[in-house]
Amino acid sequence: MPSFDIMSEVDKQEVKNAVEQVNKEVTNRFDFKGSDARVEQAEYALTLFADDDFKLDQVQEVLNAKLIKRGVDIKCMEIGKSEKVSGNKVKRTATIKTGVESDLAKKIVKLLKDSKMKVQASIQGDTVRVSGAKRDVLQEAIALVKKSVTDFPLQFGNFRD
Repeated sequence: MPSFDIMSEVDKQEVKNAVEQVNKEVTNRFDFKGSDARVEQAEYALTLFADDDFKLDQVQEVLNAKLIKRGVDIKCMEIGKSEKVSGNKVKRTATIKTGVESDLAKKIVKLLKDSKMKVQASIQGDTVRVSGAKRDVLQEAIALVKKSVTDFPLQFGNFRD
């Protein structure tokens, strides 16, 4: 019985490369001379530091541009509020979400069941496995999910015949 997995993965190495590029650009840019603007990474948690909110927004824009260039979808990034650190310095946390969250997985399963397609969807950890009798039905299911879920980046892989 053919099947495929719906998942959401981010390449950690590409995120690391983007963070390094941001730090390099920030140290070389004229408008950041003498400032303490930088991005630190711990796994999928990024922390942005700057002297004020304006520079923090500039660092965020540079980070978004570098992530997009490296092929990382920024819709998977959850950006927090800016916080005061010491003095007039500010920081902001940005978390990169991986895996299909349970709410979204339930939404995908309900969407496929309500569509009356002849497929079975089951949640397996942070992925959703969809199986059906024919490959054409599975391709229709992929098209339906792509059309319906636009607010979170999804990949379709592990296709088995």
